[in-house]
Amino acid sequence: MYRFLLTPRWWGIHVFVLLAIPFCVFMGSWQLGRFEDRVDQHKDSDEARSVQRHERAVPLSGVLPVTQDTVGDRTVASGRYVGQYLVPGRELDERQGFYVLGLLRTDEDKVLPVVRGWLPGRARTSAAPPVPRGEVTVTGALQAPESTETKGAHTEGGLPRGQLGIISAASLVNLVPDDVYDGWITQERAEDGMKPVPAEAAPDSGLDLKAFQNLGYTGEWFVFAGFVVFMWYRLLRREVEAQRDALLGIGPEDDEDPDADPDAEPAGVSGDAGTERAGAGSR
Repeated sequence: MYRFLLTPRWWGIHVFVLLAIPFCVFMGSWQLGRFEDRVDQHKDSDEARSVQRHERAVPLSGVLPVTQDTVGDRTVASGRYVGQYLVPGRELDERQGFYVLGLLRTDEDKVLPVVRGWLPGRARTSAAPPVPRGEVTVTGALQAPESTETKGAHTEGGLPRGQLGIISAASLVNLVPDDVYDGWITQERAEDGMKPVPAEAAPDSGLDLKAFQNLGYTGEWFVFAGFVVFMWYRLLRREVEAQRDALLGIGPEDDEDPDADPDAEPAGVSGDAGTERAGAGSR
């Protein structure tokens, strides 16, 4: 009864199943591994932030270029402030407000964006304290450049003069004459009534939405593997049932009567024809 499993058609089905199941399992395991890596990164970043609070700040050159390993490192930079911008639409402690972003020109003649602090309410130049004059030294956590996916980033344009939507070198390159560092720092201690902005984890790390997407994809791939097995079993069962029906002489019912004369005219047609002939004879 199961000899049909050795037919060319079923050999093709077997090969497909044997290839599809390992592929689905591999993809599911890969997505699960990416989720586990995100969990490990989240734990490592939490531990690193707790350790970095007590570590000695290193010069800016020691943490550049910005990488996932250096984001959040304590660093120190010296220079003079050459300008200031406000970054609206930023939330802190579940309150809406804005960042006060100072532009610090270092000894390398490059501009380092420094988030001096956060203030509540609508972004107004009059509400932000002016930048300190003269030579200053700032200590803070290194941060990666923001992007359009950053929470609170303003990408639609149309901001008033003196405001900035995204903290990055790309958004500042046309606003300052000097070169701009690729990263920025958030100052540890804010003055003049501002609140310090906590350091964020590196992009594409930690338990963010993408991490849980990896977990969802893991489940999908394993479901696909189970679906392949289920469909193989369904096809096998249908084939076995068809074989049993054939042995019992059970087949699809024919719509036509096998004993009927194929040349015979329908009853209605012959009756009408006979009536017409009778009428013609009487005339």
